[in-house]
Amino acid sequence: MKIWIDGQLKDQADATVNVFDHGVLYGDGVFEGIRAYGGKVFQFKAHLDRLFASARRIRLWIPFTEQQLYDATYEAMRANGVTDAYIRMVVTRGVGSLGISPAQCGEPCTYIIADSIAMYSEEQYLSGMDVIIAQTIRTNARSLNPRVKSLNYLNNILAKLECIDAGAGEAIMLNDDGEVSEASGDNVFIVENGRVATPPAEAGILMGVTRATVLFLAERLGMEVAEEPIMPERLLAADECFLTGTGAEIIAAIRVDGKPVGTGTVGPVTQQLLAEYREFIHTDEVIPYIA
Repeated sequence: MKIWIDGQLKDQADATVNVFDHGVLYGDGVFEGIRAYGGKVFQFKAHLDRLFASARRIRLWIPFTEQQLYDATYEAMRANGVTDAYIRMVVTRGVGSLGISPAQCGEPCTYIIADSIAMYSEEQYLSGMDVIIAQTIRTNARSLNPRVKSLNYLNNILAKLECIDAGAGEAIMLNDDGEVSEASGDNVFIVENGRVATPPAEAGILMGVTRATVLFLAERLGMEVAEEPIMPERLLAADECFLTGTGAEIIAAIRVDGKPVGTGTVGPVTQQLLAEYREFIHTDEVIPYIA
């Protein structure tokens, strides 16, 4: 496999990051997970805008333009012969000292991996999956802006460990107010009487590109949509619950903590949105997205 790193394509074994890089030492950096379908990167502008916005929010300079990273991504895809790909774009703070100060860091390190991904089987999309409500609370939005997609994912990883221990597919995290925030790697939606709702930015969520796409498609299909606080009891009382993410796309959560959501099967709204989404990914239409 070839990795694009700091302007060059290198063999995987040679595409290394320095052990003194603050991305390694402290999780000091930003990243994007992006999908390509049929050789075309999906909603590329939204992802690049979010990468640069995340970097600005942590005062990290990216030594490449959006156009250069756009071109580099396609270069990495061609080098690896992938057309349906999962792309990981990473910018670290760069090499510094063992001290925490970013002032000691030099040039940021930028790299792009273009590989494949299959988070869930097709059977899981048809039958849905179990989720749990994690004991790990989502990092307070006043402590770290949730719009920053940073390399420090320990909060999410601890929730993911809980769902692994429980034999579940995902873990839904609550915020300090006891409201649903997001899953360990996905955004959360519920369906009530045909109405589609998802937690707002204020709940401490990452503003997902797939989330924005689903809201866009649901409105276009004539569904009522809302971004509003959701308490955990509404998950079980809902007709449907589903999760969205770049890797996951749209997948139903049919049980929460072992209790069925609605009929305990993949609901019609989830099915309709997934079908619409899988058609939409092959179009050139660009969704409205504010990073």
